[in-house]
This record gives sequence, structure tokens and C-alpha cells, in this order.
Amino acid sequence: MMESGSLFTQMLLLLAGAVIAAPIFRKLGLGTVLGYLAAGVVIGPILQQITEAEEVLHVAEFGIVFLLFVIGLELKPSRLWQMRGDVFGLGTAQVVISGALLTGFTMLASIADWRGSVVIGFGLALSSTAFALQILSDDGDLNSRYGQRSFSILLFQDLAIVPLLALVSILASGAGETEASALTSVAIAIGAVGAMILAGRYLLTPLFQVIGRTGAREVMIATALLIVLGSAAAMHAVGLSMAMGAFLAGVMLAESSYRHELEADIEPFRGLLLALFFMAVGLSLEVAVLWEQLPFILVAVPVVMVTKGVITYALCRVLGSPRNDALRIAFLLPQGGEFGFVLFTTAVAVGLLSSETASLLIAIVTISMALTPLGAALSRRMMTVEHEELEEDYEGAGADVLMIGFSRFGQISAQILLAGGREVTVIDDSADRIRQAAAFGFRIYYGDGTRKDVLLASGIEKAKIVAVLTQKREVTDRIVDLIRSEFPNVRLFVRSYDRIHTISLRARGVDYELRETLESGLLFGRKSLEALGMSTAEAMAIEDDIRKRDEERLLIQAADGLMAGRHMLHNRPVKPEPLIKPKHAPASDQDAPAADETAS
Repeated sequence: MMESGSLFTQMLLLLAGAVIAAPIFRKLGLGTVLGYLAAGVVIGPILQQITEAEEVLHVAEFGIVFLLFVIGLELKPSRLWQMRGDVFGLGTAQVVISGALLTGFTMLASIADWRGSVVIGFGLALSSTAFALQILSDDGDLNSRYGQRSFSILLFQDLAIVPLLALVSILASGAGETEASALTSVAIAIGAVGAMILAGRYLLTPLFQVIGRTGAREVMIATALLIVLGSAAAMHAVGLSMAMGAFLAGVMLAESSYRHELEADIEPFRGLLLALFFMAVGLSLEVAVLWEQLPFILVAVPVVMVTKGVITYALCRVLGSPRNDALRIAFLLPQGGEFGFVLFTTAVAVGLLSSETASLLIAIVTISMALTPLGAALSRRMMTVEHEELEEDYEGAGADVLMIGFSRFGQISAQILLAGGREVTVIDDSADRIRQAAAFGFRIYYGDGTRKDVLLASGIEKAKIVAVLTQKREVTDRIVDLIRSEFPNVRLFVRSYDRIHTISLRARGVDYELRETLESGLLFGRKSLEALGMSTAEAMAIEDDIRKRDEERLLIQAADGLMAGRHMLHNRPVKPEPLIKPKHAPASDQDAPAADETAS
């Protein structure tokens, strides 16, 4: 069992690789996907500890199946219907245009004849669902605008594998001989999808109701696995991808009351198998092919990625995506995909491609996958801050209070000032907020508070108080530094974000600062005590004591560092009760200092 090369040893190596590589690469800001890839390359091609990469990949592909099922659970049929324009419009355009261009490049490079070039071009046009969705998931962007549009393209690519596999058969045998069989295959696939939808709508929920009545947790997990793998197998039997079957099953259960439990049951399997998939991709990298064809690969990988990226960016812009969204999609989907492996392997089996050419293509796809996390990180650096600019017009500006920033905090403060009969001039650099505030009658102007000329035009020299209530800490600090330098006599009232920022602002000499959560947190705690039966006077006394302690701690921390003053915190550690009550009464717990709350 423990022999070198045994299944148990391979499992240990893969698990160890994942445990070591993922935290390191996440800490370096490169993402877990690249970490799993690197672990696979080290274990396989470099150390030669696992040589059966293809067998591992076959098992690991179930990670994509589980991933698509979980994604399906998040997409109700009504929402999927709303995405149909992106799926069949943007998705179709991306595959067709990218495939045609890459086919042309392949023919120019004389890698294969025209039939093989078509297979190569459209195989490289497909992107990696696993890589793209994992990056979106890591960044929390699955439900963002660009995340949904990216998913629409990937969804169409998964659907496109059926006609592309049929195309391989047509090119291999001749259109006349296989036209009827290809149409039959498409008809069977459509019928299978319809049957899956009906089964999901009328059978799955009643099945879970019956299983749920048993109260057996392990049976629910087994049922969830059966649904995912069964739907995947059914779609695979009719020529569709297994991932598509699992996705449809997930969509059909998206409105089920068992959705959250299913997601919780499947999630551990999804995460582990998906990590195994990325490691298997690294294991399958053929170093010998890489070395022999290195000059060609160094040209081919950028050509493929740039071609797909430019086409995707242009299509997204034409179809209405903002620049930042189009940029992120273009950098997210330029790689080759796992379905390309399927297409190239099938083409070898029917004689359209040689095994050497397929190995070269797999190496190109694998390297493009490995570069994707780096590209996604690069796209974030290339993004620009997009906001609408309005004409700067400060006629009528000049009041007792100049307020810079008009978020929710500023809106509440302004109401107090206006109710007290004071004039307030507000400047903000968000066109949307200006329109909303103007609709409620506030005197608000468009302007950037970090510019001296804007501050002068908005009446800072007439203001008795300048309230800096911007939403970003670094912007607040820049404004405070500018005003302290250019207008040293102005009284500065500033919105603070946490204890560290409070200490920093006091060091800058502001006249008054308030942490945005302090008073609301104190009030919430006092009202909770009152609801639990404490008198109002006693609760207010406690509130005042906490406020006083907080101020004293700030003074100590400003002098001795952030970890000072912990002894002033009220704290009563919660200890779990033992399963068996002790025979002797325990000694009373002593209050112990807790970790300092630097974020309040």
C-alpha cells in the first residue's frame, strides 16, 4: 500500500502539494489556481513522482462537473433566460470569429492540412471553464456584471463542444457520409436536454422530499452525488459534456428549498476535485515536447492569447460592456480550455491530427492556462477609475460649513446642520450622488476636494468649519494634508474609519474626528441592554463609561502604540460547557484581555 507509485502514495503527494502550494501562492497574490498548477509540475514533470497524468485528469475532471452544478444552483431559470442574449450572441460571435482567425494562423504555420487546421482553430477558441470560474470565485466576482458576461461566453463554449465533435466526424469521413448521423446526434442531444429539464422540474424535488423525511444526513449527501454524477453521465451518453448535464441539474434545483443544503453537501467535493484538476493539468505538461518545440511555443502561446483577448475585448465593447469590464473579460478568457483536450484527442483518434501535433497543442493550452491568473491580476492594474464628470460651477458657493463628500454619513450630518439654521456647501466627485442630492434640495457642487482651486472656488476661505467626509481613507488624508498646508486656520472636522485612522488624524492636528461606527455601536448596545430589562439611566451610564474608556485608550495608544491600553477593555471570555457537569464548582473566571479591536 505504501510502495512508491501506489495509489495511496500518489494521493499523499497530491494532497501535500495542494496544502503547501496553495497558501504560498495565495500569500504571493498569485492565486490558488497557479499554486495547484505549480505543484502538479513539480510532482510530475520535474520530480517524476506521478507519471500517469492522464488517469488523474480523468478523475479530476469531475471537479468541473461539481463546479458547474454549484454554479447552476445559483442561477434560477428566469435569470438564465435573461442571459440568453450574451450566451447565444456574444458567445457565438466569440467562438466563430476566434476559431476562424486561429484556423487561418494554423494554416499559415503549416501545422496540419485545412481539415486539421479547422479542428485546431476552433479547439483553441474554447476557454477553460474551470480556470475562469475559479478565478471569479476567488475574487468574489461571479455575480458581477463582467462575471456574468464571462460565464455566458463559457456556457456557450460548453454547448459548442457538441457541434464541434460532430464537425470532427464530418471532416474525418466526408460530409456526405455523416451528415445524417450528425443531425441525428444533435437531435438526440436536444431531446436529452429536454428530458433533463422535465426530470429536474417534476422528479428531483419530490425525490429530495422523500429522502429528507428519513433524516439521514449521509443519504442526503449520497443523493446529491447521485444527482450530479447521474445527470453528468446521462449527458455524456448522448455526446454532451458531463459538465453541461450537471449544470442543467443545478439550474433545475435552483428554486428548490433544498438548494442551500445541496450546495453545502457538494462544496467539499467540488473544491478538492477542482484542485486535483489543476494539479493534473500540471502533471500532464510534457517537458520534452516543450523543450523540442520551445521557439514555436514561445510564439504560439502569445498569438493565441492575444488573438482571443483582442476579439473578446472588441466584442464586449461593441455589445455594451464598459471598458473595465471588457478588459477583465479579455484577460480572463484568452487561454485554451479543457474541452480542447477532448477535441484534439478525438481528432487524433480519427486521423485528422498526429499524436505529436496533439501533444504540442496540449502544451500550448496548458501554458496559456498557467498564464491566466497572471493576466487576471494584470487586468486589475490596467483598470481605470471610471466616473462621470460634470461641469464645475460654483456660483453661490460659500457657507458656514464646507462639506467634502456626501455619502450616507454626510447626508445625515447635513440634515442636522440645516435643521440648526446653518448654510452648508457640499462638494462631491460622484455625478450620481450629485443628482440624487439635488433632487432633495441640497446645495451640492461637482468637484474634487484634493484640488486647491476647487476648495477656493467652493468657498473654503469663508467657511467656519470644513467637514471632510469622504469614503476612502487615502483621499481623506490627502485632503486633510492639503488643507493643513494651504489653509492652516481652517477648523477641520473629519470622518474617521478606525482607531488607527483616528490616531493618525489627531497627529495631523484636526479639530474633531469621529469614527463612523463608534456612536452607532454605542447606541445599539445601550438599546440592547434596555431591551433586556436594564433601566435607561443605568444603560446610559454604561454607555458613557465605554465612551470614556475608549477615549482614554486612544490617548494611551497614541503615546505607547496600538497594543497598549488593552486592560481597559470589558471582556468576559466565553468557555464551552463540558458534556459532563463537574462534581466541584469551578473557580470564578478571571477577566482576560482580548485582542485589540483595531477595526472599530
